[in-house]
Amino acid sequence: MSVIEDRVRALGYEIPEIAAPVAAYVPAVRNGDLVTTSGQLPMVGGKLGVTGKVGTGEGLVDPAVAEEQARICALNGLAAARGILGSLDRITQVVKVTAFVASAPDFTGQPGVANGASVFLGQVFGDDGIHARSAVGVSVLPLDAPVEVEFTFAVSDEA
Repeated sequence: MSVIEDRVRALGYEIPEIAAPVAAYVPAVRNGDLVTTSGQLPMVGGKLGVTGKVGTGEGLVDPAVAEEQARICALNGLAAARGILGSLDRITQVVKVTAFVASAPDFTGQPGVANGASVFLGQVFGDDGIHARSAVGVSVLPLDAPVEVEFTFAVSDEA
């Protein structure tokens, strides 16, 4: 059993099946000692649980809900990496996280939303989860998702 998957389970989550691409790309690629994922949407069972722009007010996705959606993106990113590596125990470092947040015009809390993925990866990988990060507000994301996150992992050939 994977040590990393055991840590994920201890946090109350499961690594899902790889989310099917919604266009012409692959979920992840490996180049040398890096695995880079495509942008991961917060898909659960092939569907988005929440859609819309993030902000405060009627008809907007609450930032706390969007933060949880970023955590789901991280789970999907781990699934994509596992699909390339066979075992998440081969990840030696979370290198970079880039979060895109579909934002209402006055919303400036993108870093807090991105923390959903960042804090989760820190809980799972400990010091190896410390990473560089960008959190970017955008006007719209595919399928009207509130958040999309991509990941770069350093990996070894040994688990």
